[in-house]
Amino acid sequence: MKKLIQKLVNRETILYLVFGVLTTLVNLAVFWLMNRVLGEDLALVNNAVAFVVAVTFAYVTNKIFVFESRSWSAQILRKEIPAFVGARLFSFGLEELLLWISKDVIQVSRFSVTVLGLVIGGLMIAKLLISVLVVILNYVFSKLFIFKQKKD
Repeated sequence: MKKLIQKLVNRETILYLVFGVLTTLVNLAVFWLMNRVLGEDLALVNNAVAFVVAVTFAYVTNKIFVFESRSWSAQILRKEIPAFVGARLFSFGLEELLLWISKDVIQVSRFSVTVLGLVIGGLMIAKLLISVLVVILNYVFSKLFIFKQKKD
C-alpha cells in the first residue's frame, strides 16, 4: 500500500494537480465570462472558446513544469502538439456531450446554489463536476501517450 501511495503521490502528480486546477480555473473563468458576454444559450460555443484558451495554457505548463519536456525542437513539437491537442479534443468532446446533457436534458440551469453570498448556477456546477473527470482523463493521456520521455 505504501508503494502505491508513493507511486501516486509524487512531484509529477502534485504538479499536474496544481496546474490541472489552474487550467480548470482558466477554463471556468473564460467560460463564465463568455456566458456573461454572449449568454448561456451559446454555452457550447462559450465552452469551445474556454477550451482553446485552457489547452494553450495547459500545454505550456504541462510541457515545462509537469513532465519536464524541455525541447522546443520542431521534431519534438510535431509529435507533442498533435498528440496533446488530439487527446484534449477527445476529452473536450466528452465534456461537450456531458455539458449538453446537463444543460438540455437534465436542465441544470433551473438550479443554483449560494456560496458566501455568490449565486452559482447549475450550469457552472455541472461544468465544475465535469472538469474533475476531464482533469483525470487528461493526466492519463499526458502521462501514457504524450510526454512519455521526461528528458530528451
